[in-house]
Amino acid sequence: MKYCSISEASAKFNIPESTLRYYEKKGLLPLIERDEAGRRLFSEDQMTLLEIIIYLKNTHMSINDIKQYVDWVVEGDDTTELRLEMLKNHKQAVQAEMSLMQEALKGIDVKITRYIKRIEKRKEARQTEKIIEKRN
Repeated sequence: MKYCSISEASAKFNIPESTLRYYEKKGLLPLIERDEAGRRLFSEDQMTLLEIIIYLKNTHMSINDIKQYVDWVVEGDDTTELRLEMLKNHKQAVQAEMSLMQEALKGIDVKITRYIKRIEKRKEARQTEKIIEKRN
């Protein structure tokens, strides 16, 4: 089996090593193996789990909920239905948040458009003033 060091895992997922240590401390990365020097070794299964943890964290799932998910993963197939239900509920929450963000983004776009028009009007007014000054 192939293993990755903490620095390799950090680089692969573009997250700080301190975050990986934090995840392990919180119980999100159970069963991390260590080499004879005590360095963390991430198996392929651990890397897959880490990827899912990052997806869940990036979609604003709480650490406690991620911990519950990981606990169910460790428990095995008997918790598949629980994990499925959790992910379905989380997906709905993410979609609702995305919808809210899309609406907010539309409002921001309206403001940007107004500011651009305001700046363009000011530039036009200044150019007109310069033309008038040259004529005088």
